[in-house]
Amino acid sequence: MSRNHEFHIAMHWTGNLGQGTAGYRAYSRNHDVNAPGKAASIPCSSAQAFRGDASRYNPEELLIAALSNCHMLSMLHLCADAGIIVTAYADEATGTMRLNPDGSGEFVSVTLRPHMTLADPSHTAQAEALHQRAHHLCFIARSVNFPVLTEPAQSTL
Repeated sequence: MSRNHEFHIAMHWTGNLGQGTAGYRAYSRNHDVNAPGKAASIPCSSAQAFRGDASRYNPEELLIAALSNCHMLSMLHLCADAGIIVTAYADEATGTMRLNPDGSGEFVSVTLRPHMTLADPSHTAQAEALHQRAHHLCFIARSVNFPVLTEPAQSTL
């Protein structure tokens, strides 16, 4: 049986420099993202290539982060169920976005590079095999229309 879950955010544009959108260069792309019950907002902008503030997160980075977070959470769940003890997890993910002549664009791929530290080296092969299942379970990866590749690396204590 299917169940629906709803998620809510509040986005507030903070980039009116006094003229609103009177011209393409007349406003900042800065905005903040909040969610009910969260302790902090996320400072956002467009990517620097699109006149954004490089010190703030952009939507493209947040999409890659969502894919990375989702894969990690799926992996940790699967490892816990399989009795594989993960003591550390990191990812260095990248995404490639293509710009089209009409000004539109889309992601053509994201590559996740998860690196897990396992307490027991004998579980390395089993943990590596779980990445495919984690990808299948990831809600975000299942929702995008471009390939999400996984290049895992394991280490042991």
